[in-house]
Amino acid sequence: MKYEIRYKPAFASIFVTLAPGETITAEAGAMTSMDSQLSMETQFSGGFIPGLLKAFLGGESMFVNVYTNKTNQPLTLALTQSAIGDIDRIDLAQLPRHEICFQPGAYIAHTTGVKMGIAWAGLKSWFAGEGLFKLKCSGNGRVFFGCYGGLTQKTISGEFVVDTSHLVAYEPGIKMNIGLAGSLVGSVTSGEGFVNRLSGNGLIYLQSRSISGLVKYLRPKIRF
Repeated sequence: MKYEIRYKPAFASIFVTLAPGETITAEAGAMTSMDSQLSMETQFSGGFIPGLLKAFLGGESMFVNVYTNKTNQPLTLALTQSAIGDIDRIDLAQLPRHEICFQPGAYIAHTTGVKMGIAWAGLKSWFAGEGLFKLKCSGNGRVFFGCYGGLTQKTISGEFVVDTSHLVAYEPGIKMNIGLAGSLVGSVTSGEGFVNRLSGNGLIYLQSRSISGLVKYLRPKIRF
């Protein structure tokens, strides 16, 4: 499978070329265009029960679309995300545990060899505005994901502070701990409030903008 991520960093889209017999799985609604000869099959994401859990607890769609090239010539497919921002990919085989966790809405697509599931993120994740459950991808394939705004990749060792709603993806060994940005008075007057104190060793991805921050900014400006 060949791919190219175009229109980075603000309006990124994935352009995939599937050789005969190749398959890619994408989030429902991610397709923007495709060759008409491509076969598309809609499935529950991981099965009926896992699909329900992803939809109601993991912040993802209940369905995925599986695109397969059943012809004898290369065919193309374009995928994107709803948010305005960047897109990147992770090769799971290059990670120590061959696993990565995504925050709700970040996942776009994956290749053959990737298994999707959800895992308990904890109350700390919920207080951070990241949800009670996280989407976990494991295996040896490639996963495409996106963000709102720009995307930063960073390897942490020890503790690292991230403002809430800016964490996109992280390795499973990294733990979250929600706390005040500073003293009680300082946290309130600075406008920072609670922050996500990550701890551990591994890879994380951060987004430069926050959907919740955008909503907070727009709410007082909208008049009905």
